[in-house]
Amino acid sequence: MSEVVINAEPRTAFGKGAARKLRRGGKVPAVLYGHGTEPKHLTLPGHDLLLALRTPNVLIRLKGDGIDEIALPKGVQRDPIKGFLQHVDLLRVHRGEKVTVELPVTVTGDPIGSAIVEQLLVAVPVEAEATHIPESVEVDVTGKDVGFTVHARDLALPEGVSLAGDPDALVLHVIEAPATAAPAEEQAEE
Repeated sequence: MSEVVINAEPRTAFGKGAARKLRRGGKVPAVLYGHGTEPKHLTLPGHDLLLALRTPNVLIRLKGDGIDEIALPKGVQRDPIKGFLQHVDLLRVHRGEKVTVELPVTVTGDPIGSAIVEQLLVAVPVEAEATHIPESVEVDVTGKDVGFTVHARDLALPEGVSLAGDPDALVLHVIEAPATAAPAEEQAEE
């Protein structure tokens, strides 16, 4: 689990005009909420935040003018055309607290022969301590044959991490490679 320190400033101006002005200056408006406290409106540096959000389930330590909080990104709004960050919702967490997050599933290796892997879930919901969220869970399909399946309950989760979703959910299975389509000329003759 990576923890990224980002400088945060309190935000006092609200509305579309103020948000646009922040974005033109390379900053992103954000809201920090959770644990029954009043939401804090913040301004975060856009480039630093963009780099931090490349890591799934990144833990963000907000430091700044009277601010010292740990948060997880909960909602990220991007410009639909250019992809720039427009707004971020952050969930306040404490050390030792359990949180539910989506953990990416990565597949390694190759099955036997011409079999292929069909991955139905790219992430599974898990419950883990906020400061010890694993980056991903790995499934090795090396040497597996057609008919091999992995359900959510079969995943090798690290110690302290428990499954929060349906244990019978099918994550992936190894299937027969589809037959190649016959050339168009042969199909026309038939």
